[in-house]
Amino acid sequence: MKNSFECEPKHDFDLAANAKRALESVCSGKALGSLSRYYSQEFVDHVNDMKFQGLEGARQSVELYTNVLSDLEIVVKEQLIDGDRVASRFVVSGKSFGKTVHINGITISRFKEGLIVEDWSATDTFGMLRQLGVWRSVLIGLRQWKAL
Repeated sequence: MKNSFECEPKHDFDLAANAKRALESVCSGKALGSLSRYYSQEFVDHVNDMKFQGLEGARQSVELYTNVLSDLEIVVKEQLIDGDRVASRFVVSGKSFGKTVHINGITISRFKEGLIVEDWSATDTFGMLRQLGVWRSVLIGLRQWKAL
């Protein structure tokens, strides 16, 4: 018998619930320690035009957002399930240089043996930059460039 802490979905609803928890807790940076509860060691993350691999890659992907936005919050608004895939529409909120922004995003998660093995995500980066304005956007670009 499986213990209740294992992430072994029995229904489509479990896949959607796991995708939602992964986005809202792990991808927001609030529960990075629980990556392996939701994501496979073989995880591949396609974010906009970038690709990250493994659990360390997932950590790096999350840092893209946590380095730009403080008080990061992700709220899943809608989900659709098709076989081993879950599409999640969400809103990302956070602050950067004192300005609060809200951007839309969508992630398609593919599951294998109860864990997410691949994500394809797109967020409205241009909308975030528009909300932040020119000077804050330039400051973010400089800060990200220094991090490289």
